[in-house]
Amino acid sequence: MTKWKTAISKTASDSIRMRGYDISDIMEKLSYAEAVYLLLKGDLPDKAEAEIMNAILVSSIDHGPTPPSVLASRTVVSGGNPINAAMAAGLLVIGDAHGGAVEESARIMQEWGEKIDDEMSNIDSVTNELIVSLTQSKTRMPGFGHLLHKTDPRTIKLFEIADRNGRSGKHVALCRTLEEKLSKKIGKKLPINIDGSIAAVMSDLGFDWRLGKGLFAISRLPGLLAHSYEELMRERPLRVLGPPEYDYDGPDDREIE
Repeated sequence: MTKWKTAISKTASDSIRMRGYDISDIMEKLSYAEAVYLLLKGDLPDKAEAEIMNAILVSSIDHGPTPPSVLASRTVVSGGNPINAAMAAGLLVIGDAHGGAVEESARIMQEWGEKIDDEMSNIDSVTNELIVSLTQSKTRMPGFGHLLHKTDPRTIKLFEIADRNGRSGKHVALCRTLEEKLSKKIGKKLPINIDGSIAAVMSDLGFDWRLGKGLFAISRLPGLLAHSYEELMRERPLRVLGPPEYDYDGPDDREIE
């Protein structure tokens, strides 16, 4: 039988090594964010990369009790299930419409970022071409706009940290230029939300866009744990979660003859 191959970890009876490093050293010398970076990229982050990675993981850790993933986790606990099942249920809700914007936004930014020259002298023309492409395909640019925030405070801080560390590259520039041009096109501000800013920053760090949903999930998981535990400890089982009122628009009452 052909053996599996992995470049991630090597385990033996008396040792565990991740990307070549002893887990004991990782436990003592690396933060969680640094360990995640090492796990995903294969190399240790420098100080700037570590600070940005930490900001990414903290940025989406929780956003209140109303997101679908949190409602799912709380509902599963309310039904009498254990916390790990509730957390899994919340993770399963993360998809294209909830958390998935990170991945799709990063895919688009990485595709179009390849067209931007090293001096970024053509960023305006590339952004204009992207907007034309989005318009022609009737595609909404993911990672922009928010139901609650007119300006997403997490985006401001994440970009600030990336700027301060000198790691805002062509993808952050593309994201910012896109915000400006899309806002002018529609006649009102269309803010970059946290999904869009994570997409831009992770792209400038060299992460493949396919890791987008996973990074959001890693960030949100502690929040799901907190909400699941709170539901278990503070609320009665089988309580009403979500909108308690609804309008029925199905068939009128009828009988089986």
